[in-house]
Amino acid sequence: FCGECLQPCLQVPSPLCPLCRMPFDPKKVEKASSVEKQLSSYKAPCRGCSKKVTLAKMRSHVSSCTKVQEQMANCPKFVPVVPTSQPIPSNIPNRSTFVCPYCGARNLDQQELVKHCMENHRNDPNKVVCPVCSAMPWGDPSYKSANFLQHLLHRHKFSYDTFVDYNIDEEAALQAALALSLSEN
Repeated sequence: FCGECLQPCLQVPSPLCPLCRMPFDPKKVEKASSVEKQLSSYKAPCRGCSKKVTLAKMRSHVSSCTKVQEQMANCPKFVPVVPTSQPIPSNIPNRSTFVCPYCGARNLDQQELVKHCMENHRNDPNKVVCPVCSAMPWGDPSYKSANFLQHLLHRHKFSYDTFVDYNIDEEAALQAALALSLSEN
């Protein structure tokens, strides 16, 4: 992991791996200097402006590239292929629209929240709570993302409502996913 992705994991009392979510000892984290060297030497074109950028600087470039932002603004809104089979919940938090954690703008769906934050808060250094995560049953309403915009772009590329049954616990969801995976293969 790059330092930017790992840093938020190190700022909590019991650090969890960003990939497998297992606890780890921060004292045993080592820099992969060979990977850093490769990332600093390889160049690739930006998906927006096609400028060649080292992989080490690509994330930073993409987050500020106006062509990428234009592409994101022109993306069609996600619409499920088939309607959800889950009943519409009435006594749980609103998981469809969110409030901007920076300025309080209301009634933003996930895509609008990303667009709003990219357009209005791109350079805001404040650590904020992700309103999408905090609305989820497993969300921590006190956890503040070190880089909220990157979090939004990486963690909220789809709507949870399409894939999650909020009426079952994590173990039951894992068992259901495994059973479906086995039945498809």
